[in-house]
Amino acid sequence: MITDRYTEVVRVLYRVLVLNLAVAIVKIGLGYATGAVSILSDGFHSLTDAASNVVALVGVSIARLPPDENHPYGHRKYETMASLGILVFLVLVLVQVLGAAYDRLINGGTPKVFPEGIGIMTITLIVNLFVVAYEEREARRLSSEVLRADAKHTRSDVMTTVAVLGALLGVWWGYSLLDPLAAVVVAWFIGRAGWGIAQEASRILADEIVIAEDDVRAVVRSVPAVLGCHRIRTRGSADYVFMDLHVWLDGQTQLDSAHGTAHIVKDVLMKRFPHLADVVIHIEPPPPG
Repeated sequence: MITDRYTEVVRVLYRVLVLNLAVAIVKIGLGYATGAVSILSDGFHSLTDAASNVVALVGVSIARLPPDENHPYGHRKYETMASLGILVFLVLVLVQVLGAAYDRLINGGTPKVFPEGIGIMTITLIVNLFVVAYEEREARRLSSEVLRADAKHTRSDVMTTVAVLGALLGVWWGYSLLDPLAAVVVAWFIGRAGWGIAQEASRILADEIVIAEDDVRAVVRSVPAVLGCHRIRTRGSADYVFMDLHVWLDGQTQLDSAHGTAHIVKDVLMKRFPHLADVVIHIEPPPPG
């Protein structure tokens, strides 16, 4: 059931929120303690992971509402809007990271690096790896785009932490320039994650095709009385798709028989594509010739 699905998505988000908050607090504290702009930037990046979890929780709580008079197609796109909220946080932290990196490159400075700090960053990396694997697995199981978007965000955090660890080792060996350069790498991963989220959200909001027409046509033609179909349209998210199409029947078909065939076509389609929320079928005779 849809309600059960949303309950599970919320449960996953709460678990991830706790882990992301812990990681962000540790990184930011370590960043201020060492003066490493790379660690501090990575910490703020992790903080946006937690903030995006909150945005996602708000979006999912609205998306789970059933269709009503003003929203006959349901509230599913609010989950997509929540993923855009994650994108906003990514853009904000991108600006912050680039500003901090520029300041360090212009004004200079050498952070304090010690083995314990490197060890702490390694632990946060392990936690991030677990969060990514967990969210991606649950996103596939629950077909949730908001979990998928959040996992992309956290995956970029994994890559940035790896870059920061490399920079810390370089600073320890005397290459202080690696600290602001690592912050620039952080910015690049943030930007790439944001671009991926923007592409997926725009696909849904722009009603891009979800199911290939040939796949739909093959299913419809499997119903004996059907002569063909055209004007096939699908839209929505991967787990909540709306479809409408025109189905061709013999022009002499009785109305009640045509109505029954339309129901058969709809049942076959929804069985073949279980992520369909609704199918609207228009019956008409085949075109001449």
